Amino acid sequence: MPPAKAKQLGRYLRREREAHGLSARDLARRSGVPDSTIIRIEQGLIASPRPDKLSKIARALGLSLAEVYARADYTVPADLPTLRPYLRAKYRDLPPEAIEQIEQYAERLARRHGVNLSGPAPGEDEQLGGSAKPPKRVGRS
Repeated sequence: MPPAKAKQLGRYLRREREAHGLSARDLARRSGVPDSTIIRIEQGLIASPRPDKLSKIARALGLSLAEVYARADYTVPADLPTLRPYLRAKYRDLPPEAIEQIEQYAERLARRHGVNLSGPAPGEDEQLGGSAKPPKRVGRS
């Protein structure tokens, strides 16, 4: 992830930690992630924080894992909504016809680029033995 994006993620996590009234050491105890790692993530010094560390931090702060992963340029397809519920939740004031127009445009754009907006097929995002793959990075590295 670009340095600016790493700093944004760090600021977000720090704000959330402070909103919970926690020090980095307190969060380390709750999450099992070393406080030195938490501090380095919050300072934007780790360009690609390990997903397991982010997961532990998110859980300890009561944050949505999908939100934290999205801020880190990771995705977890099973946790992300499809476009329609996302648009309805995020943009409640849009009239239904505007949501429909956005969906139609997104479908045309996805077809042009060979992407299926319905998400992975069953088992497509799993390894043999049933263990999930690490989150797929999106965006620039």
